[in-house]
Amino acid sequence: MNTANSTVSDLLRMHSRPARAFAVLYAVTCVVLALNTAPHAEVRWPLAIAVIVCVAAAYALVAVEGDPLPVRPALAMTFSGAIASASVLWVVPADPAPHPIELWPFGMSTTILVFMCVRGRTAYAWCGMLLMLVVAALWSHLTGPGMGYGLGLTITSAGPVLMGTVCAYTIRPLARSIYLLRARSMQRIAAESAAAAALEERDVRLGSLDASARPLLERIVSGEPLDENERIECGLVEARLRDGLRAPVLQVPEVDRAAATARRRGVEIIMLDDHAMDSAAPEVRRAVYREVVDALDSVREGSVTVRVLPPARAAMVTMLVKGEDVRRIEIGHDGRRTGN
Repeated sequence: MNTANSTVSDLLRMHSRPARAFAVLYAVTCVVLALNTAPHAEVRWPLAIAVIVCVAAAYALVAVEGDPLPVRPALAMTFSGAIASASVLWVVPADPAPHPIELWPFGMSTTILVFMCVRGRTAYAWCGMLLMLVVAALWSHLTGPGMGYGLGLTITSAGPVLMGTVCAYTIRPLARSIYLLRARSMQRIAAESAAAAALEERDVRLGSLDASARPLLERIVSGEPLDENERIECGLVEARLRDGLRAPVLQVPEVDRAAATARRRGVEIIMLDDHAMDSAAPEVRRAVYREVVDALDSVREGSVTVRVLPPARAAMVTMLVKGEDVRRIEIGHDGRRTGN
């Protein structure tokens, strides 16, 4: 999860598979309630409209990204409850009093309004609630019992929206705090991991230096003259240390061995690293190392300059080989030669 852009929707996993499964369950519930209402309805097709509107609102709630909820979907959800309620009340008689199941659009639409609050559209949710109350009041006024009758039947739907409002004003700041703390924790862990990796790399290099340089340093401290082989070894240790500073990306066993062998033959070797290989894949690196080893093994005298180019260049590595002839070898970002 990208904590830099995470929202309360991510905290509640409103775009997850379980959330979509609940949306399907919501749709099934709407269908069942509409079927139970159908026997008492004067006309049945408006019930289908109510089901479609409620299901579409639920689907948009779990499918639409963004925090807060984008304006257009929020506006559509605002009117969805009033449309669904009007569709059902239009075909349900006021006398005798409708069964609570027959008022199902109010309860199902209230669920949508509650989650609109959670997704940062509290004002839109309350507008939707007022529109549903207006629909109920007009229905009861036009059918005879009076506005108070319709309001009395549906006013309880405002309770969950009020709870959703309080919950939203509590959860949304909490979600921001949670993700901010998580981001800071991840940054701290990354910094600690980088520091640990640097210390580990330092220990490896110190161990390698100790193994290669300590015997020669002890020999030098003894005051006895160095023989020719020991002088050569001192030069190789110095060259290996220089390569480690100038071209750490090329410090792998096979390249080290080939470079040491070539230097013993008297070949001058220069290695430089300008970081084009930093993000190279392991197989690309292995291909480059094979090319470098082949170039070092092919020279009996002269010099070899191996340079890892800056990242923006067309080639990734160049090698200038001066032996019996002069060759320039270029290696592309795929690890293959692009020119000689």
